[in-house]
Amino acid sequence: MTTSLKKKRKTKKQKEKEALDQFKYLLSQTPDPRRAQGVRYPLESIITIALMAMIAGADNAQEMEDWGEANENWLKKILPLPHGIPSQDVFLHVFAALNPNALLETFLAWMKVIQIRVKAHRNRHIAIDGKSLRRSFDKSSGTPPLHKVSAWASDIGMVIGQNSTSKKSNEITAIPELLKIIDIRGCTITIDSMGCQTAIAQEIKDRGGDYLLAVKGNQGHLHTEILEKFAYMLSEQEELPKEYEKIEKVEEGHGRIESRTYHVLRDVSCLSNSERWAGISFLVLVESSRMDFSTNHHTESLRYYIGSDKSLKIGRISEMIRKHWEIENSLHWVLDTAFREDESRHRAGNCAENFSTLRHFVLNLIKNYPKRKHGVLNLRKQAGWKNSIMIDLLLSWKI
Repeated sequence: MTTSLKKKRKTKKQKEKEALDQFKYLLSQTPDPRRAQGVRYPLESIITIALMAMIAGADNAQEMEDWGEANENWLKKILPLPHGIPSQDVFLHVFAALNPNALLETFLAWMKVIQIRVKAHRNRHIAIDGKSLRRSFDKSSGTPPLHKVSAWASDIGMVIGQNSTSKKSNEITAIPELLKIIDIRGCTITIDSMGCQTAIAQEIKDRGGDYLLAVKGNQGHLHTEILEKFAYMLSEQEELPKEYEKIEKVEEGHGRIESRTYHVLRDVSCLSNSERWAGISFLVLVESSRMDFSTNHHTESLRYYIGSDKSLKIGRISEMIRKHWEIENSLHWVLDTAFREDESRHRAGNCAENFSTLRHFVLNLIKNYPKRKHGVLNLRKQAGWKNSIMIDLLLSWKI
């Protein structure tokens, strides 16, 4: 065997060890929910195989077992597996019993490393939105589907935190809890109209962030005052106030043309209760017009927002409003299409919540992979076919 080949193999083994050592360290901080007596499979091995199997395309416990058995010889070289590959029952039992906050802490510890890369970026943007796992409900016990609220860092295209609730209506209480576990200093947080609450605005400001909140009928008085102010101001023939700014953007493609006009008023004196909204400094009106050439269908809409960062320029305001919807297309839609999240029936104990955290973990590894040339689903398949890609993905946070 040539020296160069030996060196190449040594490097490969070193990379495997480096990747697994990192996760072993993180997982060593995760409490094992099982009694020590009779434990056959180390917790770190179960979670690491589940994580690697999910990277490789496994979306449920049975597929995790199948992938583990197909790669048993390789896995035994890098993980402690005195009794072979765990069965699907072992995966389900462990993830049902595992404290979801403990697994989330492991996820957040890893994300802190990633966030350092964008720490110096001014006016970072974090979108917060909720999603229900449709098949996670249990009809027999009357357990409603799990509803999770996620924080999406649009500048790096990754999830940086999540919190779960049993009801969509509880987003109002779940959002402040989510804000407590992520670092929002120097960030602008965008939330849809359900999150437009004085308490949430106060929480964001108290934690060193700024907000850009959608305003609808749930804040009836505020919505009416903003609507009337812009309607009166834009209908007047007199000179517009110096605190007013405007920018227009047009997008054309896929058989349609869409134009958006952003109006920003940096004067909130028109609001009768502005003091209730911590740090509020500007109001926004977005006029949207869309023409679909294939159906000849034309739609128009008006949307309103309030914001707190005085230094935020109108171009960045428009960008953040537009980027907020990335959480739907780049997170929720991907989880449903590439991970079949809405089809997942794992609902015993903490399974639904822990599997959700695993999916976020895997998606972030893929999004952070600098060599990625294909979509999420395609790269998952490649990782399943080639162990070197799997290891590269596990080490993507260091590449």
